[in-house]
Amino acid sequence: MAIFTGAGVAIVTPMFSNGEVNYAKLEELLEFQIKNGTDAIIICGTTGESSTLTHEEHLEVVRFAIEKVNKRIPVVAGTGSNCTETAVYLSQEAEKYGADGLLLVSPYYNKATQKGLIAHYTKIASSVSIPIILYNVPSRTGCTILPETAVALAKNVENIVAIKEASGNISQAAKLMALADGCIDLYSGNDDQVVPLLSLGGKGVISVLSNVAPRQTHDMVQKFLDGDIAGSRKIQLDALPLVDALFSEVNPIPVKAALNLMGMEVGSLRPPLTDMEPANQEKLAKAMRDFGILK
Repeated sequence: MAIFTGAGVAIVTPMFSNGEVNYAKLEELLEFQIKNGTDAIIICGTTGESSTLTHEEHLEVVRFAIEKVNKRIPVVAGTGSNCTETAVYLSQEAEKYGADGLLLVSPYYNKATQKGLIAHYTKIASSVSIPIILYNVPSRTGCTILPETAVALAKNVENIVAIKEASGNISQAAKLMALADGCIDLYSGNDDQVVPLLSLGGKGVISVLSNVAPRQTHDMVQKFLDGDIAGSRKIQLDALPLVDALFSEVNPIPVKAALNLMGMEVGSLRPPLTDMEPANQEKLAKAMRDFGILK
């Protein structure tokens, strides 16, 4: 059974000017998402700057989100690491807090063989009982979860139930779904490929775009699932310039800039990420106006 169907937001972690987490603002963002139809909260993923949060901060942000959402929609906690034992620790703690599922990025920097990936994910999954979404994002990690590996994990590990596919390789996603024969749920990890992956049998998207356009992102998925393919496709195509702008610099630099342009006051980013270049911010603002989310 899917952890969620629809549009899950890969939510930012708002910061004060001194770099500390702004929990009051995080609560506002959570309420904004729920009010506008978001189907799940994905907390402490890449967009949430998990790589520069301490373990204590990471877990407190997860705990806070779970408490504030209070089961209104699922909360999926990013608990991946390139260290298997660290991922086990974060995953077990998130489960204790009441997370509905976990998002586990493939090991980065030290990477892994496919055999190593199977061992890594199997150990983490066996340490918890809640469902797990694998996260395939080789542009970030240098490590690809091959379709055969994802299917083997889903078939042999009961609580590995889904994959966030952010390779950008439609052929790889198609092969995965052909091999899986229904044993694994597919979520798009790229906002410019939501409809294509839905057409392959995907359950939805884990979205950066949803931070600034939650209703439109939800509707894009829901229309497709309801059979309104033309309506879904129109939202996808209309959103492409904004999606391009949101990835004109490394995520989450542009999406935090976009939220600040909307008056959300989510603050800046932790080093080594820096504020958006002015020229790119102008293009971002234009794309937001054209999409109707900025006056």
